[in-house]
Amino acid sequence: MARSNGGKTDHPVLESPAIADLEGTEVSTDLSESFAPMAETQAADTQTADTQTIDDCLNALKALLSTVEKLQKVRLEVGDIKPFLIRMLDGEVMLGEELEQLKTGVGGLSRLIRAYSDHQTALTKAQPARDLLDQVLNHSSPKQN
Repeated sequence: MARSNGGKTDHPVLESPAIADLEGTEVSTDLSESFAPMAETQAADTQTADTQTIDDCLNALKALLSTVEKLQKVRLEVGDIKPFLIRMLDGEVMLGEELEQLKTGVGGLSRLIRAYSDHQTALTKAQPARDLLDQVLNHSSPKQN
């Protein structure tokens, strides 16, 4: 077994030129400088996501408005056919203008149902816009005591 004589052997320490160049420069231990680019990237990503969310909400509101307009238009075209339908279902015979209104109304029922379905879908998709608008409007209005 090898024994140590307890003596100290001096080995020359060679200094690397890179280390020699670093002498006298202060090393920053502030981690915020190291993570600043990452924080900026995350902030940019968050801003992009927020912008996309706002765009999605605005598009959903525009689609909802469009479906409301279509639904109203179809309702006007179909007219108030409920009394005519009830009379027809009660077995009454209709003639002339009433019969023509009933034909037009029944023909438009499929468009009315489709427009109503589209409106309901658009309304569901636009619900996140309500939350966003609540946030924006609550933050922008002056606080009352």
